[in-house]
Amino acid sequence: MKTIVIYNSQTGFTKRYAEWIAEAAGADCLAFSTAKKKDLTSYKAIIFGGWACAGGISKIRWFKSHMDQWTDKKLIVFCVGGSPLDNPDIEPALKQNFSETERKKVNVFYCPGGFDYEKMSVSSKLMMKMFLNMLKGKKEKTEAEQVMIKMISSSYDISDKKYIKPILQCLER
Repeated sequence: MKTIVIYNSQTGFTKRYAEWIAEAAGADCLAFSTAKKKDLTSYKAIIFGGWACAGGISKIRWFKSHMDQWTDKKLIVFCVGGSPLDNPDIEPALKQNFSETERKKVNVFYCPGGFDYEKMSVSSKLMMKMFLNMLKGKKEKTEAEQVMIKMISSSYDISDKKYIKPILQCLER
């Protein structure tokens, strides 16, 4: 099946996953800035990857604005964030990015990535610093908040090729 993987990556984690998926699926792989100008009619499957930010997926509006044109295609979205896969907030966050009708047309996945503060934009660094300070300033922290403080206090990488398996299985169905 002729497949394209389109990604929007800020610090490299989403790009890494996109390349892993494309390599395993024998798919074309393009950065969002290039792919948004490309004619995608010849593809039978479109996989879009964006990074997570405050429950949203970067550039997801572009993808959603084209879904009605892609009714004859297999549609997959993956989101890469800094949380481990077992974080209970992931599923509700992913769901909020699509209406019930849209969720019937697209398969959505989450891939744990990490944080690379050296590659983050100034605004993202500032937002993370503010969030971290807010968490640290909380008087009664939950266990999850204490774990999050440890995780986001410095750069880390929890990405792994094993997280693309469900995406590849979905593509084969």
